[in-house]
Amino acid sequence: MCGIIGYVGKKNSVPYIIDGLKKLEYRGYDSAGISILQDGHLITVRAVGKVAELEKATLLANPQGQSGIGHTRWATHGKPCEENSHPHRDCSGDLVVVHNGIIENFLTLREKLSALGHKFKSETDTEVIAHLIEENLKTAPGQTNQERLFNAVRKTNGEISGAYAYGVLWAQTPDFLIGVKNQSPMVVGLGKNENFLASDVPAFLKHTNKVLFLEDGEMVTLTSKGVTLFGKDGQEKPFKPTKITWDQKTAEKGGYEHFMLKEIYDQPQAIEDTLRTAQTDFGKLVGLKMGDLRALQNVHIVACGTAYHAGLVAKYYIENFAGIPVTVDLASEYKYRTVPRTPHTLAVAVSQSGETADTIGAVRKAQELGFKTLAICNVLGSTITRVCDGTFYTHCGPEISVASTKAFTSQLTSLYVLALFLGKANGNISATVFNKLYKELLTLSKYMAETVKIEYDVRHITKKVYKAPHFLFLGRNVNFPIALEGALKLKEVSYRSAEGFAAGEIKHGPISIIEKGTPTIVLMPPDELFEKMLSACQECRARGAFVIAVTTQEGAQKAKDCIDKAIVVPYAGEFLQPILNVVALQFFAYWTAKRLGCDIDQPRNLAKSVTVE
Repeated sequence: MCGIIGYVGKKNSVPYIIDGLKKLEYRGYDSAGISILQDGHLITVRAVGKVAELEKATLLANPQGQSGIGHTRWATHGKPCEENSHPHRDCSGDLVVVHNGIIENFLTLREKLSALGHKFKSETDTEVIAHLIEENLKTAPGQTNQERLFNAVRKTNGEISGAYAYGVLWAQTPDFLIGVKNQSPMVVGLGKNENFLASDVPAFLKHTNKVLFLEDGEMVTLTSKGVTLFGKDGQEKPFKPTKITWDQKTAEKGGYEHFMLKEIYDQPQAIEDTLRTAQTDFGKLVGLKMGDLRALQNVHIVACGTAYHAGLVAKYYIENFAGIPVTVDLASEYKYRTVPRTPHTLAVAVSQSGETADTIGAVRKAQELGFKTLAICNVLGSTITRVCDGTFYTHCGPEISVASTKAFTSQLTSLYVLALFLGKANGNISATVFNKLYKELLTLSKYMAETVKIEYDVRHITKKVYKAPHFLFLGRNVNFPIALEGALKLKEVSYRSAEGFAAGEIKHGPISIIEKGTPTIVLMPPDELFEKMLSACQECRARGAFVIAVTTQEGAQKAKDCIDKAIVVPYAGEFLQPILNVVALQFFAYWTAKRLGCDIDQPRNLAKSVTVE
């Protein structure tokens, strides 16, 4: 969740650091800070709140220096305040650390360091890193200060435990920055006479698209002249940079008021780009042997939040097309429950960022059980793509808004592809049926382009209901998870209470919360369950609900006497329909939040990527 940016080069580092922190705001944070090496001394500025507050404070302090680091903090140890903000200093004030993750043994280390005379100024786990490096510098070997710092940091890594990525800047080593990675994201940007250290690529993408993704246990040193990578054994190792193919403009709003709105409209292209890569041999594409896919007897899907809802939809896809039993788990639950060691099992991890701590942990557990693992992910070189046996990339570009939209529909599209290929591999569907279904899938982006035109209709409907204190979302079969997603999306960006239910369950309790005027959004495509959804509409209206149907033109006509309003979407078929239906709910959440004056792209208390448990 926290954001890290470091710079070493020939120019004043302050604009690079501040701009990088702004690019990382989507990760979620409550405070920010910056340290600049100026004339042999570190100048540190910190502020609670948005990066804009830090920028004001930095302008007043006016630091100037060619090396610097910055950080946006999401509180895990200690309340949000200036004292707990990063960068954190050692006793001398000559060494600073920025850190993403959790140091699990920080209390033990803090007691040990306090006994040695170290004075702590914050409640955070991060500060122990700075003091531990300071302590280790006293005995670190090396002929130069750079060598001593490197060895002190390496010794520190052996003493701390947990998930962490951190950067170190020392006043005694100008033009020198160290980065460390262990189970939290850390990348390096390779520029000309300047180099960058960051927790995510957007922090420096406007300056370079050449990237080095660090692996767990690796360290890196940066100077203005170059970058050196070191393995777990402390030995230098060669590396080949990755070239990022999307540019900074892709991450800009493109004229839309909010990133969330832009990303809803990005969905036709995102789906088209995702499908473009899927037309090759599937086994080769994802890096798994077709024989292993053909032999599968079980599929476990692990994910969190919106990605979990994509997994719930995928259960319907895979069981229908491939005939393989599927379990879907919240990754945080999968990690700690007893999972039977079943043969021929594929664990599918769904994650937009590829850095979600719980999902990575679930993958590692699956691998310990001997399962093959496949990532459905959007970020090239992310941790989960390196941990899993294979990866199917969703090519939807950077998703900046905290509330996921285009990543979700791209995940659904990818999981649909997975289901089709698994069905083809094990013979559950014939080649003829596969070709027919895949041809239909290739029309999805066209249908999506039609669907995003419904914004005005949804906008008009939200005007009638946005002040309601509570919302219900109902769906059945493959649309039930979409009801859950609609409720989550509304909660995320509007802070309104919302719940999603399987429509058949409303008489088993949920109907009791319906009052006069309760907005009830019902997903009801004209399928075999349409009549049952009509009954649900009637039951809700009889108790005063304001019923809004998400359906087709045909469905709206048939349901006109049982609903109050209809949001009409194209019909793409039973199993593709959820991918279109969710667009209506994305617009509904967006316009409700906008009318309520909420911070849509950066909702309170939320982060784009949850990189700690």
